[in-house]
Amino acid sequence: MLNTRAQCLRYATRQLQATCEKRSQYSRGFGRRYISTNSSRASQRHFTSPFYLLVAAGLGAGTVHLVSGPLSFPSAHAEAAEKDEEPVLEFEKPRRKGQTKEETRDLLSSQHVQVKKSLENPGVYAWGSNSGHVTAPDSDEKFIKTPRRLSFFDGMLLRDLKLDRTFGAAIDENGDLLQWGQGFSEHHDPIKTLRGKNLKSLAISRDRIVALGTNGAVYSIPISAKLQTPTEPGWFSWRRTPSIAYRQLTPPNLGWTEKFTAIASGLDHLLLLTSSGRVFSAPTSPTTFPSRGQLGLSGPLSRISHPDSTSHCHELTTLRGFPIAQIAAGDYHSLVRDRDGRVFSFGDNSLGQLGLDLPSTTASYIDVPSLIPIHRLYTNSTPKVTAIAAGGSNSYFAVDATPTAPSPTGHRDTAGGVIADTWSCGSGIYGTLGNGRWTHLQSAPTKIPALSGLYEWSEAANQIVPIRVGRVSVGSTHVATVMGNETSMRAGEAKWGADVLFFGGNEFYQLGTGKRNNVAAPVYIGSLEGEGEEGEENRLQLTPRARVRVGGRWVDVEQRVECGRGVTAVYSGV
Repeated sequence: MLNTRAQCLRYATRQLQATCEKRSQYSRGFGRRYISTNSSRASQRHFTSPFYLLVAAGLGAGTVHLVSGPLSFPSAHAEAAEKDEEPVLEFEKPRRKGQTKEETRDLLSSQHVQVKKSLENPGVYAWGSNSGHVTAPDSDEKFIKTPRRLSFFDGMLLRDLKLDRTFGAAIDENGDLLQWGQGFSEHHDPIKTLRGKNLKSLAISRDRIVALGTNGAVYSIPISAKLQTPTEPGWFSWRRTPSIAYRQLTPPNLGWTEKFTAIASGLDHLLLLTSSGRVFSAPTSPTTFPSRGQLGLSGPLSRISHPDSTSHCHELTTLRGFPIAQIAAGDYHSLVRDRDGRVFSFGDNSLGQLGLDLPSTTASYIDVPSLIPIHRLYTNSTPKVTAIAAGGSNSYFAVDATPTAPSPTGHRDTAGGVIADTWSCGSGIYGTLGNGRWTHLQSAPTKIPALSGLYEWSEAANQIVPIRVGRVSVGSTHVATVMGNETSMRAGEAKWGADVLFFGGNEFYQLGTGKRNNVAAPVYIGSLEGEGEEGEENRLQLTPRARVRVGGRWVDVEQRVECGRGVTAVYSGV
């Protein structure tokens, strides 16, 4: 009996040692694949510790007991297995269903709602600096971080709108001038100043407002109400209408039917375009004369500084032979584009805003219009500039490039094979180049990737077409770009407008993102009315021109965006 027990004990010990060796080998192999070498060695030591020897002895004694005595098992009770919980599928919350097709469109498309509200409730939204009570005349807040509606303009349609940090100016539907802000007066609400001139567009400089009438007349008005003294009494005393002091620019040698059709201004200078494609320039301030070549005049004319110089304008004779189609002005520089898509620049070039890519040893300004070599930006393509814009120390060009060689695929997928690009030059420290870089200065035009090489499917043309830039509004340090994407204003269908993107300086929250960081690449912002439903894309879109009924009359209305010096606005324009 004793021999049998001893044999069983030796047998159980050998089996336990074999099991421990196998486990140790397994742990070493596992450690080599998934854990560090130090861990595998620790596992090996763990399996040969005195603890396991004690376990082996216990198991051996148990084996002897099983062999020498009768087998007995403790009573056991089967436990009921826990029932697995069935997974619960969570679906998107069901949307509210509209009672009519129009209500359904409202629920499905935030863009449709934006367009609909802008047509039903025209007005003005502004944001950015409020130090001059311009973006929120009735508030003492220093900044307006997101679009806010100006109650005074509720239901109003405007011909034009221009903003500065200290003053605002607008032309109402009747062609009268409205002014407000601390730079104008202490009154919070806008006040009509220049009446009865049938104005159509505005330009603002350091201390003057320049207004263009539909008949081509140009008026220069002081910004401050204290400098606006009545000069034109009415025919009858009981019908006398308020008038203000102003200067009317007198261009020399205009043709019989020639008139001014567009104006653009910097801080101290003014550009004027005539219906025949001629360009004139003039200083705007009686105290500060333009001295950086922005007038485009060379020789004795560049040093005109007599008191009446703000009432006279002079033709840029160097541009004769180039019918000009568009003008633009930054703080101290000027751009003009002719009908063939060529661009000329002149004025301050300290930050490369003329786009001429001149050596650093060249003078900091150029007083003669100079051709920008846009063709150097392309190979195997013929570029044509279709639009220009300027502001602060930056310039922008929209270019259509037509390939001169067939594409590698042997066919053209877009209309005419045209590639639409947008270029910029000048200061980049605030992100106003739009290329994602914070370059101090950029003398050669740089492409804005987010606004270049874009395409969409056109249902009207039944093919892929390039998405061009529709309009660029440039403030002193920030930019708004309205895209020329396809829009829809068809009755009985969902409506959507034009995308608008912002980039550049954001010191005064003028980008409308609700944050204060500068942005070096174009971004979308939220809609004017605030956030949409949770999880729904609700970016700002501007309503395209459409004929609608407003106040009992039919008018052509569209939404426009305007960037000023640290401020931004969106308004309903006619």
